[in-house]
Amino acid sequence: MSAFDVLVALVIAVGLVGILLPVLPGSLLVLVAVLAWAGHTGGPVAWTVLAVATTLLAVGGVVKYVVPTRRLQDVGIPASTQWAGAALAVVGFFVVPVVGLFLGFVLGVYAAEHRRVGARRAWPSTRAALAAAGLSILIELLAGLLAAGTWVAGVVVA
Repeated sequence: MSAFDVLVALVIAVGLVGILLPVLPGSLLVLVAVLAWAGHTGGPVAWTVLAVATTLLAVGGVVKYVVPTRRLQDVGIPASTQWAGAALAVVGFFVVPVVGLFLGFVLGVYAAEHRRVGARRAWPSTRAALAAAGLSILIELLAGLLAAGTWVAGVVVA
């Protein structure tokens, strides 16, 4: 394992942490690291690893939005509530760095649901939205881990 491979491994690790703490574009960092490795290493194994990792991250990127959105629709949470949560998450990210993203999302969903269904039913909807957000993070993390595992296999084989 070369020094370059260690650097790639560190960038992949930072990318995986970025998925869990959405301050950094985690999946993008993983993809860029594998791309840099494939370009540096060259050969059919490296390019196959890049193709597989790209596919895994792309599928994970799509699934992380489709599955939680469908679950929220199944429990009756409208898209407007989801957009309110997303909007306040962005605002919260800039007002209170790092944790503001989570706080803003929770406040946005709760406020929208409070307005829509009242105080008594707002919290269960907020919990469902938080569970969906957690599921989204887990799906993206799984895709990132699978891409990282593909890279590790490629390093061993190459």
